[in-house]
Amino acid sequence: MKDPLAVQRRLDAVDYLADDGMAMALFLALKLGKPLLLEGEPGVGKTAAAKALARALDTMLIRLQCYEGLTAGEALYEWNYQRQLLAIRLAEAQHAKLTDADLFTAEFLQERPILRAVRHQGPVPPVLLIDEIDRADDEFEALLFEFLGEAGITIPELGTFAAATPPVVVLTSNRSRDLHDALRRRCLYHWIDFPEPGRAAEIVRRAVPGAAEPLIRTATEFIGGVRDMELDKAPGMAETIDWVAALSVLGATDLAAGDVVRTIGTIAKTPDDRAAVAAALGMYQESQS
Repeated sequence: MKDPLAVQRRLDAVDYLADDGMAMALFLALKLGKPLLLEGEPGVGKTAAAKALARALDTMLIRLQCYEGLTAGEALYEWNYQRQLLAIRLAEAQHAKLTDADLFTAEFLQERPILRAVRHQGPVPPVLLIDEIDRADDEFEALLFEFLGEAGITIPELGTFAAATPPVVVLTSNRSRDLHDALRRRCLYHWIDFPEPGRAAEIVRRAVPGAAEPLIRTATEFIGGVRDMELDKAPGMAETIDWVAALSVLGATDLAAGDVVRTIGTIAKTPDDRAAVAAALGMYQESQS
């Protein structure tokens, strides 16, 4: 991809609409070989961007879903203790002796997502998605510093594994907590805003191709207004797509039908939000009648 416009075109071909800022961020990440940290509200397309990039590059997507308590053994690598124990017992049966050097070799190494990305073989590097890094602990962030800075990891028993071709690394965060400055320094950065109405409608149009055009227009217009309300969780693009898909399955062609209210659970995820959105929807329908 020779420029940001080429990135936009390739992503457009796999039905991901990237604005100019996103296209530039992805272009620089590819050209500079730097990890890219994407932040934004839940549901604005951060994870989808990494998935689309893998499709656009026609390469493997390796995903590491972060959560509280995530360890190096689950993210980087782990030793296959069962195979090591089996090797010890086999050696004992043959009256042979195994040393630590015999047991801690690549044969007994289990790859987890990050090591798998480092050791990937092929002409095109994989896309490594480190999803929702803000859900992991501070200590886990420190484990990533070497990898993010040098595209390699050190295994004490074996030495350092460096990627022949650095993977394309995309980290996402919903800003549920502040990330360490050292992690941010190692990454390029882009904030994803909720798209403006026209682009939101185009995203929904591609995600739900069977939906009626008036439904897409009115639903995205309504969601834009709802996002200005004081809600526990404002609906994102993911919820908007789910809502239009649900309405389309029910045969709705716009937001005027009474059955629309019964689908609010796709965009309002708490009792208070449900009541507020239902009231707003009622007012919207009255204004359109």
